[in-house]
Amino acid sequence: MTQLIGLVGLLLIAAAWAVNIVRRSPPPSVDLTTLYFFGSVALTLYAVLLGDWIFTALNALSAVLSFINLIRALRIKTRG
Repeated sequence: MTQLIGLVGLLLIAAAWAVNIVRRSPPPSVDLTTLYFFGSVALTLYAVLLGDWIFTALNALSAVLSFINLIRALRIKTRG
């Protein structure tokens, strides 16, 4: 039951990030997105070391989606 709750949380958080990207909402600032990306990568490694697959998946998805936002933010910054 505990893993099911964690899985639901993972899916809801990942869905919120994905919706933000699909709707083409403006990404957060480059500095915030960069910090978030590297923090997500560090937490992914930490979760792997702990053997916690739910937090590994959540933080890996967070890293991927924040990297997408970082690319979007850099494109907007270079255009402006």
